[in-house]
Amino acid sequence: MKSKSKNNFLVAERFFSQDNNNLSLGLANIHAVVPDIEANKEKMLLATQIFKERKVNVAIFPEFCLSGYFWEDEKECRLYMDKAVIENNQDWVASTLKPCLDDNLRAVVFNNIRIGREGKYLNSTMILSHDHDHLDANGTYEKTFLPPLEKVYTESGRDDHLVVDSPHGKFGFTTCYDVMFTHLLLEYSKIEEIDAVIQLASWRAMARRDYPEMNVKTDTYYGYLWDVMMASTAATNQIWVIACNAVGVNAMTGARFWGGSGIWAPSGLPLLQASRVNEELLIAHNIDIKAHREFEKDDFDYAMDFKSVYRPIEGKRTFSRIDI
Repeated sequence: MKSKSKNNFLVAERFFSQDNNNLSLGLANIHAVVPDIEANKEKMLLATQIFKERKVNVAIFPEFCLSGYFWEDEKECRLYMDKAVIENNQDWVASTLKPCLDDNLRAVVFNNIRIGREGKYLNSTMILSHDHDHLDANGTYEKTFLPPLEKVYTESGRDDHLVVDSPHGKFGFTTCYDVMFTHLLLEYSKIEEIDAVIQLASWRAMARRDYPEMNVKTDTYYGYLWDVMMASTAATNQIWVIACNAVGVNAMTGARFWGGSGIWAPSGLPLLQASRVNEELLIAHNIDIKAHREFEKDDFDYAMDFKSVYRPIEGKRTFSRIDI
């Protein structure tokens, strides 16, 4: 079912099951405005209120949802981003966003820049809940793999990972480009044994690939990769992929973001996916995270077959086929 909210967001709402004890998720397939922190705050608040009204348990927002994305004029961009860091917007989080939480809406997962070292920012995924300090370094995920423009402004989280264990399942976190690096997902799925990964992104759409002799060409190669990688990450790791991406055009650079936020089952099949052009809120009610991961493993248990060939290296987050 799709409907318009009173705030003019298009809302796509589906029911995975009728068991209200399962997890209901809201994904905000939205556009962050640059340079306009206040507009982004307003948009996040409106989306959160809609999720709350529609009985969502966890609301999820894209990468850079508060600040918006970087641009090439470093002096101008830094002047703006210095104001956008989460440390300078704590009053809004505490006084406006956190009061949206209640017994039903239990958490908001969002991403923003934080103050890092030596003039760099940290790209941080944070969890806002009643019993969790969203700035606690042990409870945030710092993006590991950085594309070229982000390396100018941000520092890598290096070996960072975040696993949250809950009654609904065990969740790992990645940010945008991270999902292209399969070893990180291998650690999550085979060592941490997560049930789902939450992927926040500002994933671009436009890149050209052209194979003229085969009559194959695309101008949205990055967008194609998003759809492929979300499905393959879910299928090859037998985990849920809950992916929230930005949509729309960056006014400062003209870069277009792919949107396509969605939920992929451990089979790799997409259950619900948002527009690649328009802002849209996705809601999936009553997802049985744990049971359906086990259901997929009943067919082929990739983790068991993997561990029959690869052995963990003691004290390391890696495996080897060679006896060590």
